[in-house]
Amino acid sequence: MEGIDLHTHSNISDGTLSPEQLVHAAIEKGIHTLALTDHDTMDGLVLAQQAVENNALKIISGVEISSQWSRPSTKKSYGVHVVALNMQNPAPLNELLEQQKIIRAERAKQICDLLIPLIGEDIYLDVIIKVDNIPDRITRTHIAKTLVEKGYVSRPQQAFDKYIKEGKKAYVKFDGLGLQETIDVIHQSGGFAVLAHPTRYDLSATNIRYLIEIFSKFGGDAVELPPAIEPASTRQMVDRMIAEYNLKVSVGSDFHGDNMPWIRLGNIPRLKEGQVGIWESFF
Repeated sequence: MEGIDLHTHSNISDGTLSPEQLVHAAIEKGIHTLALTDHDTMDGLVLAQQAVENNALKIISGVEISSQWSRPSTKKSYGVHVVALNMQNPAPLNELLEQQKIIRAERAKQICDLLIPLIGEDIYLDVIIKVDNIPDRITRTHIAKTLVEKGYVSRPQQAFDKYIKEGKKAYVKFDGLGLQETIDVIHQSGGFAVLAHPTRYDLSATNIRYLIEIFSKFGGDAVELPPAIEPASTRQMVDRMIAEYNLKVSVGSDFHGDNMPWIRLGNIPRLKEGQVGIWESFF
């Protein structure tokens, strides 16, 4: 299992390394199987594949899709990320991602507009410069970094906590696809659907379990294992759900470069006995 990282980001979304730099860093780390999973775009895939050249590194096509789900009992909608891996016919997924890009671009402008009365300045032009003037690449991380640079907060997390996370005045929900539709289009594209970092959505344990349950019922293929830094009880809960619903597992660092310097490329959790890696279905 060592040498696999199936969840990474480049500067095509909210990472700091270019796809080419990410590939070179992976080779230096001894990684042999790498998935580039930028948010709602596969625009960096060709660049990553070209950067491999004569190295043995295998690039897996990937993307992290913004989706949503709800509980019938409460009807409240929750955001969730689904990593799509190893698409054999990416056309259906690419069509969906074009819609997601429009939503992402509109959301970024809405957030910046909501910030104007809060900080007394329109920072949109400063934000869009960070993504080479391509608005559909803007994430909240870019907005948070701009707020730091402008001196409105001292660090990116403070920008989220004060302005742009759920419940704050400049928060705008990403109105993405439903979970069932997301999984279906991944399968139509000949790929595998992975529930990304299931314990990082600020959900109760009950809701995490329910999320994994409906992900399985909707045809999801694998669950991404929590990182080793999370409590053992959290990992045990996820392991139980994976076993109960006979799901495969995926491993990824969620590497973002300097935007999250505490996350190291290739630093992934270990499988427990009986767990089957989704990558075994790739080859």
